[in-house]
Amino acid sequence: MKTRGFEICTKYENQGIKLPQRQTLASAGYDLEAAEDVVIPSIWCLNFVRIFRLIRNGHELNEQDFEFAEKCLKPTMIHTGIKAYMPEDEMLIIANRSSNTVKRFLNLPNGIGVVDSDYYNNPNNEGELMVQVLNYGVRPLHIHKGDRIAQGIFMKYLKTDNDQPVKRERIGGFGSTMLKGEN
Repeated sequence: MKTRGFEICTKYENQGIKLPQRQTLASAGYDLEAAEDVVIPSIWCLNFVRIFRLIRNGHELNEQDFEFAEKCLKPTMIHTGIKAYMPEDEMLIIANRSSNTVKRFLNLPNGIGVVDSDYYNNPNNEGELMVQVLNYGVRPLHIHKGDRIAQGIFMKYLKTDNDQPVKRERIGGFGSTMLKGEN
């Protein structure tokens, strides 16, 4: 019987995707690799700098300015081609690798990602793990297929004495709170 682990997503089968591995005997995290090449633009080269100048010079921003800035500052999603299964009382934490900030100027804008057990095999994206990143360096960053980009750490979590979860099923994919029975 399977307890916890990783599997390759259907759309990435036969594409040379490797399952995450711990790099030493004492490593807590399983290194997640990029499933494909991707270029992550520098935030300093995005058009949001125009908005920054307006703010710095005391100009009033309008709704169009806000929408423009929000569109420019979207994180880049890096596909891993893998999914994780675990018991119901566990989660997978997606954390940055310590070398990413020092060597690559790469940041996870959400700090950490929390992958719930019911994300596995969801109908929207099969539960594929994706890592959202921002490049705060001044140059575009080229990530190659197979580059280690983050780490996954399985953890148990605790429930309160009066825990009363909503009895719904997850139907959405990444970043979704959409549950069966909601619009």
